[in-house]
Amino acid sequence: MKLLLLGKDGQVGRALVPVLAQLGQLSAFGHAEADLAQPGELPRLIATEAPDVIVNAAAYTAVDRAETEPDRARLVNAEAVALLADAAQRTGAWLIHYSTDYVFDGTNTRPYVETDAPAPLNVYGATKSRGDLAIGQSGCRHLIFRVGWVYADGASNFPRTMLRLARERDELRVVGDQVGAPTSARLIADVTGRAVARLGTVAPAAVSGLYHLAASGAVSRADYARFLIAEARHRGMELRLGPDGIADCASADYPTPATRPLNSRLDTAKLRATFGLDLPDWESDARRWVENAVEVGI
Repeated sequence: MKLLLLGKDGQVGRALVPVLAQLGQLSAFGHAEADLAQPGELPRLIATEAPDVIVNAAAYTAVDRAETEPDRARLVNAEAVALLADAAQRTGAWLIHYSTDYVFDGTNTRPYVETDAPAPLNVYGATKSRGDLAIGQSGCRHLIFRVGWVYADGASNFPRTMLRLARERDELRVVGDQVGAPTSARLIADVTGRAVARLGTVAPAAVSGLYHLAASGAVSRADYARFLIAEARHRGMELRLGPDGIADCASADYPTPATRPLNSRLDTAKLRATFGLDLPDWESDARRWVENAVEVGI
């Protein structure tokens, strides 16, 4: 099996490299070698590599900056993705792509399912939704994994920011009305690898489509921060701030250029049933992340 990975330098891309390398002949490209902001080069790259599977982990993910750079966000998240889908359809390759919980407005009181209509609140979510639609309309064989609250070792993300602030401050306000499931890039890569490994053993029509991928359970951002700080202290990290020093605030009290959905919970029943997966609770990978953070001195 020949695999082409785009976005090897991102949180998910870095986690994917060792997983995909075990499945076949992997060619991995980062921003410098394959820039989705210059999508015209993508069909040529795919023609040269002739992959059986294209894995697109590249995206414009600067959620707040997208509000002032909508054209660039649309170019990377929608137009480039449409070209990838068209190339996959012409060559018969599978396209693996990652979407986001931000395609929803977060007003549901239950976890979102794949058939819920997108209603993005921000430019980032809108451009990602357009990319999803382009893949579906292309007719290519595809797996779209919709994810949220992603984090990884050695990357700039919410848990890293919380531990940094806990070293600097005696008290902290964190939004308590946004709820989701923290999901590690490691879990996303593992699920991707297991799904790709099955592509040659099942009828494409039986699995091609959109799936929600998230760790089990859910937590507010404020309680997530308390969990991270408590775990870090338990493992010996010296922090000025303890879990009790975190106060809940409303999203309205912490305005950002891009509005975030309050409910980012994703129902993963379709993914688990189709691929026979058991998804771990979010605490398991979060503890592992904290343990690594303590070891390397983040």
